[in-house]
Amino acid sequence: MEKLDLKISNFQKHIQKPAEVEARFTPEEKKKLEKASKDFESMLTSLMLKSMTKTTGGLLGENGYGNDVFDTFFENELAGKITDSKGLGIAESVYKRMTGEDLPLKEFVIKNRPAIKDLLITESGKDSNAIKPSYSAAERLKKYEPIIQEASNKHGVPVNLIKSIILTESAAKENAVSKANAKGLMQLMDATAKDLGVRNSMNPAQNIQGGTKYIAQMLKEFDGDLEKSLAAYNAGPGNVQKYNGIPPFNETQNYVSRVLGYLKHMEE
Repeated sequence: MEKLDLKISNFQKHIQKPAEVEARFTPEEKKKLEKASKDFESMLTSLMLKSMTKTTGGLLGENGYGNDVFDTFFENELAGKITDSKGLGIAESVYKRMTGEDLPLKEFVIKNRPAIKDLLITESGKDSNAIKPSYSAAERLKKYEPIIQEASNKHGVPVNLIKSIILTESAAKENAVSKANAKGLMQLMDATAKDLGVRNSMNPAQNIQGGTKYIAQMLKEFDGDLEKSLAAYNAGPGNVQKYNGIPPFNETQNYVSRVLGYLKHMEE
């Protein structure tokens, strides 16, 4: 089997200019583009693995009957797993330049709990009983439901989780500003908003899209662990990694418990 050398230091340098797109792709076509983008990244990852293991005679070594065949199989499987997890960012770049949109995420499976309605205690040891929002907050939240649904579809985050974060962060007040200068419905800091592509945090649509994208990133980083992801949204992923769970900060512990409380109320 011919060995291939792969010498690519910048996988995205040939994908510079976004395609001009005007919602010309149907949902079915986007599904095909999503698969093609991921297959493309998987192929490049497989070639990279082949190049990296060339000096060692492949993943399984040079000796052994059929090792070259098994090498190809394992390289392809490993490449697929890498792409399906955090990947190299190639699929995201290709898809965005074709459609002008972020690569859709699968809806996250909330881990560590059999069901949201059965949530009783968080890592902090505090009860997370159902919390009913005030009538005024619930009424304010209603007008954002179409935006929340759109953000949910785009980023794979459950609708009720987005609503629970909004209620906890701002009581559904779009003009809310914290003492730390976090802004809007999902309380985005300026630096975080900029990283998320949000130009105006006081714009409800931009804020909800940005906040949902951020919690989606946290869920992805912490493998669907809801409590860790919420703690990271509040205190930053670095603190969650440092303490390997919800940090021992009263604000963060209360925050996680409150979001779970709203979530439990909505699921009842």
